[in-house]
Amino acid sequence: MAISAKDVKKLRDMTGSGMMDCKKALAEAEGDFDKAIEILRKRGEKVAAKRGDREANEGVVIAQVNDANDYGVIVRLSSETDFVAKNDDFVAFAQKVADLALENRPADLNALNGLKMEGNLTIGEKVTEMVGKINEKISITAYEQLSAPLVAPYIHSGYRAGVLVALTKNNEAAFDAGRDVAMQVAAMKPIAVNKEGIDQATVDQELDIAMDLARQEGKPEAMLEKIGQGRLNKFYKENTLEAQAFVKSDKQTVAQYLDSVEKGLKVTDFKHVALG
Repeated sequence: MAISAKDVKKLRDMTGSGMMDCKKALAEAEGDFDKAIEILRKRGEKVAAKRGDREANEGVVIAQVNDANDYGVIVRLSSETDFVAKNDDFVAFAQKVADLALENRPADLNALNGLKMEGNLTIGEKVTEMVGKINEKISITAYEQLSAPLVAPYIHSGYRAGVLVALTKNNEAAFDAGRDVAMQVAAMKPIAVNKEGIDQATVDQELDIAMDLARQEGKPEAMLEKIGQGRLNKFYKENTLEAQAFVKSDKQTVAQYLDSVEKGLKVTDFKHVALG
């Protein structure tokens, strides 16, 4: 049957697929739009299966909080190429996913993919549809959420990383400080809020490494434990958020900076998602 340019354009507007793909789908579906959409979706599933072993290290990371600033989400939408990641439609889609996550608070990544989007399709189905349109591996590869009296967000330049920081007090000064600390997390990549947040296996490993290095340097056996503890304390200062030197004023730690903003203001948790 003859397929009009008007119908092709309508299907393209509905799905975002290419003109030729839409024309072929409509022809195969004999003009039935629902069937044509299903054909395009199945094409996306086939492409996804073919490209399943590809690396998808590019993409965008969205971090945002609700109006009350007490709940936030991070979503990472991954792609194979930087070219796709910089596309406005790709970024807009990631933003829609983050909006839905913020509104619905799904428990995990599977629940997020199951949320309904426009056209009664799930997020997962829309991602598959996008795979067929763009012809490269695309998927939601990370989802984090955080609740606290105050949650401050930060998105690193070019959507390459997103951070949420949980704080103990909710006011304008605390929010501004939280944004500074979120930037600190993106730049310095701490592994825990404080040393109590580091698992014992990591602590033991770092102490063993420090003592072994001291042994190789010829330090006396009786001094190894003390030297190891000293190097472990340095590890804490470099890798725990509260003990790190504050990047905007390295004469004070992050903990001291927050206390200077408001007495008793503390970070209780953070989430950091980056590309790669």
